[in-house]
Amino acid sequence: MIDPVKLLQALIACDSVTPAKGAVFDVLETALVPLGFAIDRFMSGEAPRGPVENMLAVRQGSGPLFAFAGHLDVVPPGEGWTGTPWDGEIRGGMLYGRGAADMKGGVAAFVAAAAAVPDAACALVITGDEEGPALYGTRALIDRMRERGVQPAMCLVGEPTSVARLGDTVKIGRRGSAYLWIDVPGRQGHVAYPHLADNPVPKLVRALAAIDVLVLDGGTDWFQASNIEFTDLEVGNPTSNVIPARAKGRLSVRFNDLHRGPALVERLTAIVKEHAPDAIVTHRIAGEAFLTSPGPLSDMLSAAVEEVTGHAPELSTSGGTSDARFLVAVCPVIELGLLNATMHMVDEAVAVEDVRALAAIYAAVLRRASRGG
Repeated sequence: MIDPVKLLQALIACDSVTPAKGAVFDVLETALVPLGFAIDRFMSGEAPRGPVENMLAVRQGSGPLFAFAGHLDVVPPGEGWTGTPWDGEIRGGMLYGRGAADMKGGVAAFVAAAAAVPDAACALVITGDEEGPALYGTRALIDRMRERGVQPAMCLVGEPTSVARLGDTVKIGRRGSAYLWIDVPGRQGHVAYPHLADNPVPKLVRALAAIDVLVLDGGTDWFQASNIEFTDLEVGNPTSNVIPARAKGRLSVRFNDLHRGPALVERLTAIVKEHAPDAIVTHRIAGEAFLTSPGPLSDMLSAAVEEVTGHAPELSTSGGTSDARFLVAVCPVIELGLLNATMHMVDEAVAVEDVRALAAIYAAVLRRASRGG
């Protein structure tokens, strides 16, 4: 058997600020090899955003192949910790350390669950590039799985989804996200002679005002309404009597499954061009919206949560995005993990008993999956 708390402490002891590689993967491999997993560790990507280390661990066994997916990279710890970010100290029943909730705790629970159900066919899909740009992580792992013919029947991502108590929220989908950068050129000049200049600020303001009143939808049965948020305005003009040469804006869109990223980008770009024809609009689509409709996978996980905690979870699509947005192209995907109250914060912490209970939930799911449901 594997004690997920001790394994979590060993993982936390490895400084694995994104992109993660090296020692933290060594700890995970050492835990998995005795459980019968074949380990495939590989590097992906180039500087400056790589290289990134990834791990695909597969164990043959009974039932359809069930995959646990997650990441070992963490955000920088910041200043002001009560202890140190890497000691995994337990105080008052809480285990402290960067990544305790997001999501080394989930990874430790994966391993403990695999140890508790030793005959089940199981895979761990683990990246070192989730907290960063996510260019060379799970997407590279998906390519690796396809190259090797590894085809999970279903996948559970261990992101910290719980809100008030362990297991209260299961994510069955995520909204998509897209980012737009708007650069409106003008012609610099003296404010007293505006006819000799071309002020880009009013053009940008009109474009943003037109986008601000846009209602994308009213939400769906499983998704909240899509929203557009302005996240930056930049003119960079240090002088009060000069018309600036350019004005820039940035916005973020979170959208439900009524939309696709490229169509949204095209629509918003057209609005910008209507008010600022010379504007340069660039974009990045971070992921499309997806939904794993309630069914066998959510039923199994809900039953496992109720078995361990005594409470049935809520099925939700709220919150930000995760690497589930990539894995949905491989198989049905669902998400459940520890409480998310302290993730990315100073003194990030999880309850020791929650780590053990999460491992029990994962084991109950794996046991059901190995029996076919």
